[in-house]
Amino acid sequence: MILVTGGTGFVGQALIRQLVAQGKTVRTLLRPSQSSPNLPRGIPVEVAVSSLNDERSLRAALKGVDTVFHLAGSERNGSKADLTGVDIAGTRILAQAAAQAKVERIFYLSHLGADRASAFALLKAKAIAEQFIIKSGINYTIFRSGPIYGPGDQFTTGLARLLRMSPGVFLMPGDGSTLLQPIWIEDLITCLLLSLGEPQTLNQIYSIGGAEYYRFREIVEILLQKLSIKRFLISIQPPYLRLIGLFMEQFMPRFPVSIFWLDYLAVDRTCALDVLPRLFGLMPMRFAQNLDYLTTIENVTRLKS
Repeated sequence: MILVTGGTGFVGQALIRQLVAQGKTVRTLLRPSQSSPNLPRGIPVEVAVSSLNDERSLRAALKGVDTVFHLAGSERNGSKADLTGVDIAGTRILAQAAAQAKVERIFYLSHLGADRASAFALLKAKAIAEQFIIKSGINYTIFRSGPIYGPGDQFTTGLARLLRMSPGVFLMPGDGSTLLQPIWIEDLITCLLLSLGEPQTLNQIYSIGGAEYYRFREIVEILLQKLSIKRFLISIQPPYLRLIGLFMEQFMPRFPVSIFWLDYLAVDRTCALDVLPRLFGLMPMRFAQNLDYLTTIENVTRLKS
């Protein structure tokens, strides 16, 4: 039995679909909520209701589980995110409960740039969470990933919505020179699935990304071209942009990007370009040639809404 936390999210849904397609028995953890969960449609998956901070309920959810994919986090909630309670304490409690339940292995999805000494809250929280998993006594595999893109993501789709709603100009954090290494969602899922059956990936931390490095300004220009729109790019210092982002989140509940996207752009977030071919035998998809989902009727409607 495999337990997936964050199974209703962008990565979680893609992972569950592939696990079930391979004949795996999957259970996903849902936090208590009055809203309907965004579960993958038409896929047989067990559901356990528990928050990451409820150790008793977690122990019940872990019954019969041998592998955990821990994908849950609070960063998508922007200024309302509880990094301390969810990403840090939640991971600590989950790791403790998993150890008591004799779970054999935990996979954790972290970020390139995760560092306990980071001045940026998100990157610091991810690094602290990694340590709880490493010290749990359970076999682990940690993936520090570059920005993940694909249909329904929060990277390209959110940025495309922001570009569409911007009134003729786009506020560029700094000079836009931060290097990123976007990775296609299915390439990430393939790495996770390949690691599941490979003993040599036990107790390893992998830094993974796509086939190319891009400056953030280049990514914006690629999206503008793909969307067939024009915007003037105006540089603004990140602290001022963070204040604007906080203001917008308060008055626009569906603001398309989280304030944590500025954390992503704080430092270069890259790794060796040959990691996927060398370690997983996988040639990663090329970013600029794989964005057609942004121009489908469904996504165009979502981007304009």
